[in-house]
Amino acid sequence: MFEEEQDNKIYNLIITRGIDQENEYGQFTEKLYSKPDFLWTESMARDYAPFGESFFKNVDVIVILSGIYNYNQIHIDILIEKAEEFDIPILLVRPYGMEIVPEELEAKATSVVGWNANCIVEDIRSIVSGDYDELCDDF
Repeated sequence: MFEEEQDNKIYNLIITRGIDQENEYGQFTEKLYSKPDFLWTESMARDYAPFGESFFKNVDVIVILSGIYNYNQIHIDILIEKAEEFDIPILLVRPYGMEIVPEELEAKATSVVGWNANCIVEDIRSIVSGDYDELCDDF
């Protein structure tokens, strides 16, 4: 396999956190760290509701870990509203070990992905560049 052109962009992500009984956040960030050719940073806040355009204008993708949705619905719904308000793409990650995602989340997502590190990175790059033909199909 040939290496693609080096991507030097540092992707600014918001990754959902909160009550996480299965440590999906830790597993997800491990997937990102496993890809040394993918540079990223994370914008974090305890509550995103008070933040406006100045905070969200540099966010490239909001990553929703759907496995933690039931325990963190209010905070995740706020992020979805902010994504819609500021036109930020949403990457929806299936619950770990499952194929099914909540329908209300899937309807809002730009892309839905599983736990394959290559697919996660490929989808982030594709939705940021607007190249939806390159989305990973890892089901």
